[in-house]
Amino acid sequence: MPSYQPVAAALRGLEILRQVNALQPASVKALHQATGIDKATIVRMLETLIHAGYVAQHPAGYQVTGRVLQLSAGFDLHQKAAQLAGPVMARFRQAVGWPSDIAVRDGDAMIVVGTSREPGPLSFNRRPGFRAPIPQTSIGKAYLAHCPDTERAEILAQLRASAEGDPLPADGVLDRMLAGIREQGFAVMDDGYSEREYGGTLWAMAVPVMAGGRLYGALNIMMLRQAVTQDMARETYLPQLRAAAAELAAAFRDGGL
Repeated sequence: MPSYQPVAAALRGLEILRQVNALQPASVKALHQATGIDKATIVRMLETLIHAGYVAQHPAGYQVTGRVLQLSAGFDLHQKAAQLAGPVMARFRQAVGWPSDIAVRDGDAMIVVGTSREPGPLSFNRRPGFRAPIPQTSIGKAYLAHCPDTERAEILAQLRASAEGDPLPADGVLDRMLAGIREQGFAVMDDGYSEREYGGTLWAMAVPVMAGGRLYGALNIMMLRQAVTQDMARETYLPQLRAAAAELAAAFRDGGL
């Protein structure tokens, strides 16, 4: 735990920058709706980010500039993982027809480093760099269930210390949930998360990406609830999902990830 209180203004500024990147072009109204921060503060944050060169104002709204790329210059894990995963993800999408994401742990969340999603309906759009909450998503739960005990304890401590996201289940409930995931070999998206993010129309199944006892991340497949039930997915897609995860793990291992 830190020995000091976080700088609230810095946290608000980073959240505004994140939302501009996600919404662009973004309006003050849209940023207010996304963050709950009052509009006067949002305007000050935007002007500060413009002064720093990270945001520009256009007639259509606010957009990030190329300078934001400098913020990720020292973090190339996702780029390397995406390159290694690309061919496997493309073959898997062709085989099953549904989009998939490969994600690795990023602190107290999972970051999508590769996806087979194509431009289309908004509900299926998710770009690399998306941070998925661990306790509610299939990729997060699959990772949490299969990571080493010490890493799991670290993740849970971070989640409990965070003011963001839904509260964690009680320890006994969480332990039983994770044991069930390990027993059945896959995790599914929480219904509440599906309802909140996708209006309940989508759900996802995920498996760990592991090789030689090392956990690299998790691979999901996202489907329309009205088209594919969990029983159908278990019978039709789970074997292919596991095979693709094994292929990804081998690619990561051989690629020196």
